[in-house]
Amino acid sequence: MAATLKASGTATGKAGIPAEIPAIAHPLAEEPTEIASNINYHAQYGPHFSPFKFEPEQAYYATAESIRDQLIKQWNETYLHYHKANPKQTYYLSMEYLQGRALSNAVGNLDIQNAYANALKQLGHEIENIVEQEKDAALGNGGLGRLASCFLDSMATLNLPAWGYGLRYRYGLFKQLITKAGQEEIAEDWLEKYSPWEVVRHDIVFPIRFFGHVEVLPNGSRNWVGGEVLQAVAYDVPIPGYKTKNTNSLRLWDAKATAEDFDLFQFNDGQYESAALLHSRAQQICAVLYPGDATENGKLLRLKQQFFLCSASLQDIISRFKERSNGNNEIRWSEFPTKVAVQLNDTHPTLAIPELMRLLMDVEGLGWDEAWDITTRTIAYTNHTVLPEALEKWSQAVMWKLLPRHMEIIEEIDKRFISMIQSTRPDLENKLSGMRILDHNPQKAVVRMANLCVVSSHTVNGVAQLHSDILKAELFADYVSIWPTKFQNKTNGITPRRWIRFCNPELSHIITKWLKTDQWVTNLDLLVNLRQFADNPDLHAEWESVKLASKRRLAQYVLHVTGESIDPNSLFDIQVKRIHEYKRQLLNILGAIYRYKKLKEMSPEQRKNTTPRTIMIGGKAFATYTNAKRIVKLVNDVGAVVNTDPEVNNFLKVVFVPNYNVSVAEVLIPGSELSQHISTAGMEASGTSNMKFALNGCLIIGTLDGANVEIREEIGEENFFLFGATADEVPRLRKEREKGTFKPDPRFEEAKKFVRSGAFGTYDYNPLLDSLEGNSGYGRGDYFLVGHDFPSYMEAQARVDEAYKDRKQWNKMSILSTAGSGKFSSDRTISQYASEIWKIEECRVEKV
Repeated sequence: MAATLKASGTATGKAGIPAEIPAIAHPLAEEPTEIASNINYHAQYGPHFSPFKFEPEQAYYATAESIRDQLIKQWNETYLHYHKANPKQTYYLSMEYLQGRALSNAVGNLDIQNAYANALKQLGHEIENIVEQEKDAALGNGGLGRLASCFLDSMATLNLPAWGYGLRYRYGLFKQLITKAGQEEIAEDWLEKYSPWEVVRHDIVFPIRFFGHVEVLPNGSRNWVGGEVLQAVAYDVPIPGYKTKNTNSLRLWDAKATAEDFDLFQFNDGQYESAALLHSRAQQICAVLYPGDATENGKLLRLKQQFFLCSASLQDIISRFKERSNGNNEIRWSEFPTKVAVQLNDTHPTLAIPELMRLLMDVEGLGWDEAWDITTRTIAYTNHTVLPEALEKWSQAVMWKLLPRHMEIIEEIDKRFISMIQSTRPDLENKLSGMRILDHNPQKAVVRMANLCVVSSHTVNGVAQLHSDILKAELFADYVSIWPTKFQNKTNGITPRRWIRFCNPELSHIITKWLKTDQWVTNLDLLVNLRQFADNPDLHAEWESVKLASKRRLAQYVLHVTGESIDPNSLFDIQVKRIHEYKRQLLNILGAIYRYKKLKEMSPEQRKNTTPRTIMIGGKAFATYTNAKRIVKLVNDVGAVVNTDPEVNNFLKVVFVPNYNVSVAEVLIPGSELSQHISTAGMEASGTSNMKFALNGCLIIGTLDGANVEIREEIGEENFFLFGATADEVPRLRKEREKGTFKPDPRFEEAKKFVRSGAFGTYDYNPLLDSLEGNSGYGRGDYFLVGHDFPSYMEAQARVDEAYKDRKQWNKMSILSTAGSGKFSSDRTISQYASEIWKIEECRVEKV
C-alpha cells in the first residue's frame, strides 16, 4: 500500500514514519529508538529516493546505510590498526565472490539483529520483509566464488589482516529464467539502482595498459608503451567479523576511461561511437562474469578481465607496501614477501605472476633474479579442478597481441625452467614437453596457466584430501618429484555464521540449548558434543519440529517461485549446484524417471507402501553449454508430466528451482532432508554445498569424491548413503567402455527408452542420451559413467526410502550428521592457510 504524508503541517517527515521518531543522525546508535532515528535520517536526507515514500524498498536502503555507518567506523579503525601494526597481510585474488545478502549477515555478525528488528518495528516494518528487498550481488557463479566469500568471513572473524580483490561486474553471470524452451539467460539487475554496501574510493585509481609494444632503453631495460590505457577505480565492500571489531575489505575494481579519452571533435562531427570508443571498451571489461569466449573478441575480453584484476591489485599492493615502508629512507624490496602474501584462487589470476615481475623490474628497477625471488616467495596457488577444459590454456598469439611484455617474461620463465630441468633432472627431459609453460604445438600454440602457477608459486594446494592426492599422484606428479614440499592440502570449509547460525536460527537455538553454549558458532568442533544426545527423545522431538518448520517455509518458497505445491510430509531430496555433466544431474533425473515409471506400474495399494518424495534440482547451466541446458530442459519436462499425473503426484514430485543463488540456498538447505552429491569419483575437487547440507542435519547420498570422503569419515559411514565407482576404478571402467565390453543395467536402458518414447514431450533428447552411449568419441561413450553407477545409485536410493520410514533412526542420523560437521568450518581452513601457507598472524582491533 502506498504510504502518504502525514498532515502534520511539516514536509520533513517521511510518509508512514511516526512523528515521534525524528530524522537525526546517530551513526553509532545502539538503542532501538536512536537506530530508528538514524534510519529515518538516511531515509530523509539520502539522495536516492523521493521524500514521500517509506515502503519496504526505501526502508531497506535506509537501514543498510544506517548499518554501514557502524561498519565504516570499524573499517577505519581496522585499517588504521593494520597500518600502525604493519603485520604481514594476505591479498586474496579471485575472479568470483558469491557474497549473498549483506544486511542479514552484517546485523548477525555485529550482533545487532534484535536492536534493528525493534527499530524497524517502530518504523512500521518487519526486519524479515526488509531483508528480502536486497538483491544478491552478482559477482560469482558457483562453488569457487562462494568459497572465496566464506574465506573472507573467516579472515575477519579470526582477526587476520587479509583483503579480497575482485571485479565489480555490472551484470554478473546471468539471471536464470525457466520457460517452455528451457533455461533462458537475462542480465542480473543487482546494480540497477545502487549498492548501499560499497564505497567508491576516488583516490585509489591505477592505469591499466593493453596492447602496445615493448621498447628497449639504452641501458638494456625494457618498457611497455603504447596501446590503450584504462583506469581501475576501487570500490570497497566492508567484511565484518563475527562479534569482533575487525572489519576487512573486499576491494572490487571497476574500469573507466578519462575525459581526455573522449574525443569532443569527433562527437561534434556526429561520430558518437568512435568519439567514446575507450569509454565503451572500459564498460565492457566489468560488464559480465565469464563472457562467451568462442570468438577472438570474447577471448580477448576474458584475458583483459583477468589482467585488469591482477594489474590493479598488484599496483595497489605495491603502493601500500611502499606507503608502509615510508619511514625508511629506501624501500627494502627483499622484505616484500615478509609483508605480502598473494593467493591465486584458481588459474584465473595467473597473470599476477608476470605482472609482479614486470612491476618489480620495469617500474621499480630490480634485476631478474631479485624480482623472481620476490615473486616466488610471495605468490601461492590454489588448484580447484582436474578437469582438462578448466585448466586454462591461452593462445600465445592472443597473449602476444594483448600483453607483449608479459609474454616476454613468460618466455624467460619457461626458458629458465627448461634449463633448470636439463641441468638438475636429466631423467625428466623426456617429460619436459608436458611440464613446460609454453606449448608450441603448430596447430595451437598456448600458454599453460596451471604450469606457470606451479613453477612460479612457493605453495600449491588442493581443496580436499582426495583432490590433493590426485594432484600429487597424477596431474602434477612430475613437479612433485622436483619440489616435494611445495604441495599441500587445504580441505575447504564453510562459514558457520551464514550457513547455520543465520539461515537456520531455530536449529542453531536448539544446538545452543543442548550444548549449553553458543561458542560452537566460532568453534565448530564443539558440535561433536551433540553425539551424547543422539538417542535422546526430547532432542529428537525438537529437531524434527524445527526441520518440519523449515520444510514448510521451503514449500511456501517453491509455491511462490514455481507455482508448484509440494507436501512437507514427503522426503525433500535436493541437488543444487552448477549444471555440469560431471556433477551428474542427469543421473538424478534418470533415477527420478525410473521411479516414476515404476510408480505408474504399481497398484494403488503398492504405491501406499512407497516413501513419498519431492525431488528438487537447481543450478545454472553455462549459456553455451548445450548438454547442460538439455539437462535443465529434461528436469522441467519430467516435472511437468509427473506433477500433473493424479495417479502418482501424491508419491512423487519433480521441481526445478529457478535462479539458484546464495539467498535461495539459505531457504533450500535448512529444509532439505536428503542431498545429492553424486559426481563421478575423482572429478569434483571438493564441493562445499555438501558441507552446508551436512551441517544442517541433512543426509547425503553420494560417491567417494571430493570432500564427500572426509564428510563420511567425520559423520560415520553408517550415516552416509554411498554408491558408485571409486576414483581409482574410473580409468579402468572408461577403458572397458572404449573396448565395448560394458553391459548396461536393464533399469538404465528402461529409463532412457522411456524418455525416447516421447513420454515427456516432443523435444529431441537423442543428442543428450547419445552422450551416454557408444564406446568412445567426443560427446559419446558415457565419459562420466552414469550407466555404470546407475544400478548402485538406485540401490542406495532404495536404502534411503527404507531408512526414511524409521523416523527415530532417521532423526538420529540427522543429529549425527550435524555433530560430525565440525571439521568443515572455513575458520579451520583459513587458520591452516594462515599458519602453513601465508605465515600471517592475528592482528586484533581491541574493543574500546
